[in-house]
Amino acid sequence: MGIRTVVVGYGRAGKHFHCYLIRLAPGLTLYGVVSGDADKRARIEAEQGCRAYASLEEALADREAQLFVFATPHSTHAPMAIQAMNAGRHVVVEKVMCLNLAECDAMIAAARRNGVLLSVFQNRRFDGDFLTVRRLMDSGELGETRWIEMAWQSFGASRNWRSQAAMGGGKYYDLGAHMVDQLLLLFPDAVESVYCRMRYDFPGGLDIMNEALLVVTFEGGRTGIVDCSAMAAISKPRFYVRGTKGAFQKYGVDPQEAAMMKGDIDAAAEDPKSFGVFSDGKARREVPTLRGRWRDYYENIAAVLNEGAKPAVSLASLRRQIAVLDAGMRSAQIGEVVRPAIGRLEE
Repeated sequence: MGIRTVVVGYGRAGKHFHCYLIRLAPGLTLYGVVSGDADKRARIEAEQGCRAYASLEEALADREAQLFVFATPHSTHAPMAIQAMNAGRHVVVEKVMCLNLAECDAMIAAARRNGVLLSVFQNRRFDGDFLTVRRLMDSGELGETRWIEMAWQSFGASRNWRSQAAMGGGKYYDLGAHMVDQLLLLFPDAVESVYCRMRYDFPGGLDIMNEALLVVTFEGGRTGIVDCSAMAAISKPRFYVRGTKGAFQKYGVDPQEAAMMKGDIDAAAEDPKSFGVFSDGKARREVPTLRGRWRDYYENIAAVLNEGAKPAVSLASLRRQIAVLDAGMRSAQIGEVVRPAIGRLEE
């Protein structure tokens, strides 16, 4: 039996992302699921072949459970993760890790104090489009990359708890967290300034932002822009990257989620019509998208816990991400550029 893993939360992410991927990962065993919904608990054993718990406390009382995965509202991540780590359990939380830097530091301190693993499900590090951009940068084809703009947009408000600001709802902490994570990996330089503009214009009194535009400048002059909108009936490119030797542009999103929702993530294949385009100012050429693999995330978690491998998602990278998101929220609140002390990523 592999590392006995409990998923806390049996909504869309808990059921279709985490339970599914954990069951595919050698070295991990889906041991249980926590749900406060009695109807869901009645289905869990039949659907997942594992135990069902009514609460986190009940699951933590089971000393056989080793790893806890939190697929719960963003506002619950810090307190629930710290509770599990204080009970000596390893922890994975859905993105976004937490809602501010103070919570992030408390979570990291709990992991170190208890000698347990803390990780965040940054599955978009294993997207084909992100891997393609990284390869273009590493190969030198773009020259010195000076500008990265990312957009992930939709048309209409999120639903359920994601439409409530107090629970961390809104695109900024959802898709924005993925884009900021990717940006900070592509540009590991120290952050010089952060500016964010948000709008709260949803009809019906919703208190989540419908627009969030984040601008991050880095030491040396590089610029990153993250645009997460819920008012985009026509979306911008997912990636637009400029360098001294050329530029790259790509629309569309990684196909793994759609394939996974159909029950076979390994069948994911991008339509060539969605391939990106590179131009050196003289000629344009199509760039086939590298194949992404979300399964790598949980396979790495298994290797860390079973073999002492290096985590694919480091605490240093997570803290930089939350520091930028936190600075962006402060900037939006005061309407000014902020200059946080965020150093270069050293791993």
